[in-house]
Amino acid sequence: MFGLGSLFKRKSRDIAKQRLMLVLSYERQGLPPNVVDQLKEDLISLFSKYPQFDASGIDVALKKNEEEREELWISIPLK
Repeated sequence: MFGLGSLFKRKSRDIAKQRLMLVLSYERQGLPPNVVDQLKEDLISLFSKYPQFDASGIDVALKKNEEEREELWISIPLK
C-alpha cells in the first residue's frame, strides 16, 4: 500500500492543497465561476504525470446534496 503524498513532488502537492483550500473556504459563500474549471485543469495536469491514474477521466463538479447545499465532487479514476 502507498500514500498519495509519496507520489507527488512537494510543489505539486502544495499547489493542489492550496486550490482545495480555496474551494473549501468559499464553500458557504459560493464559488467564483472559474474555480471548478481551474481545479479540474490543475488535477488533470498533476495526475497525467502518473501512469496509474486515468487523467482523462477526472471529473470535478458542484452538486447539491439533500439539504440543497453545494458539495464539491472530485473523481480521479485509476487505470
